[in-house]
Amino acid sequence: MFTEKRLLFYYAITPVHMGAGQALDVIDNPIQREPHTGWPYFAGSGVKGALRDVAEEMWGKSQVQRWFGPDAGAEELHAGAISFTDAQLVLFPARALREGFVWLTSPIALQRLARMAAAAGIRAQALDALAEAGGPTDDEAWIAQAGEKELVEGGRLVVEAYDFAARAKPEVDEAAKWLAEQALQASDAHAFFRKKLARHLVVVSDGQLSFFAKHGTFVEPHVRIDDATGTADDGGLFFTENLPPEAVMAGLVMASCERAPKGKGGEGAKAEDIVGEVEALLKGAGTVQLGGDATTGRGLVALSVLGGA
Repeated sequence: MFTEKRLLFYYAITPVHMGAGQALDVIDNPIQREPHTGWPYFAGSGVKGALRDVAEEMWGKSQVQRWFGPDAGAEELHAGAISFTDAQLVLFPARALREGFVWLTSPIALQRLARMAAAAGIRAQALDALAEAGGPTDDEAWIAQAGEKELVEGGRLVVEAYDFAARAKPEVDEAAKWLAEQALQASDAHAFFRKKLARHLVVVSDGQLSFFAKHGTFVEPHVRIDDATGTADDGGLFFTENLPPEAVMAGLVMASCERAPKGKGGEGAKAEDIVGEVEALLKGAGTVQLGGDATTGRGLVALSVLGGA
């Protein structure tokens, strides 16, 4: 049983391709999406694999096998003591007429985050207060009062080609401040974006977030080159989808007590000790690579960990 939990934020620094493994419509390499919402997500198995590689560099193989679990085909098999849940969408960046871009979210996205925070022992009062205020209609956008003068003209907010009636809400200010402080790292490198998020968070309806999350991803064409001729292969054009930079995802990292190999007793590390080591590992790593196309700079994400005493 996983008794210790931490909330883990993933902030995309570069486009991220966590592939779905099958073509979708005109996109040959789509990203992973939830069936019921259509929103992007990071599968926990992919996250665990990437962070296992990070752990091997910092801890060594022996400790990784004890806590993450042994390699496939190992003689001594036992379950690992560390689990990563799927990372769910929290904030999706979208181009705006003013101030470059804004971060979009919705009532369901924020309440799923609040639910994960509660599991990690965190009371996200700012998110609860925003939920009590209800939610915007499809033609409304709730914005922070701090960013109203910067984003709004004539009472309207323009995101991509869509025009929303802007409603400045103090509850959005509080939620934006909480997200800026918790989801983004406290380093100077992220200071500009923390300030921007505190002003430029936009809450739209769940349906509108679904639309932007479907049509606002980063799709890039690739051409396969024939080594012999140096020209494009016939049929070598394909399209790869990525989660855009500045997107924010969140999930849980959980720990149980260490499990001994089958047939061997002995007392292993406690869950609180393991999760503490994992927390230190993630904070020490800072920025990691997730998903495919690593050699072309894809998949860099900044990690932030919350929870515990």
